[in-house]
Amino acid sequence: MRTDIVAAGVVVERGTVLLSRRKKGTHLAGRWEFPGGKVEQGEDPRAALRRELEEELGILVEVGEICDVTFHRYDDADKAVLLLFFVAVREAGSPEPQALDVAEVRWAGLDALDPAAFPPADVAVLAKVRALLEGA
Repeated sequence: MRTDIVAAGVVVERGTVLLSRRKKGTHLAGRWEFPGGKVEQGEDPRAALRRELEEELGILVEVGEICDVTFHRYDDADKAVLLLFFVAVREAGSPEPQALDVAEVRWAGLDALDPAAFPPADVAVLAKVRALLEGA
């Protein structure tokens, strides 16, 4: 079983958090997640997150501190992920997010953070994201 390192962004603006939906034909298709992607061999996770958010959503971000780390084994896909969740802020002048390489993108409030809508690996961070939204 292989383990992928994944960098994901928690981008909060105006009391909402940025989410992307997984494309058809991918593992966990249709689930909402915190945008990001795999860290390439030898790549800094913060650089990977910047790259992934630009490629998938067309936005430029400043990557801050890690807000959570979680490990999840997907037995159905014979893989595991080590997820690094970073707080990220869109840079001044960055365009609005677009679904460039994801099925859909949206800004979501507290009421949209239903654990059933997320991949199992993302569920653990939802409590911290709720706290960030409540403090926004």
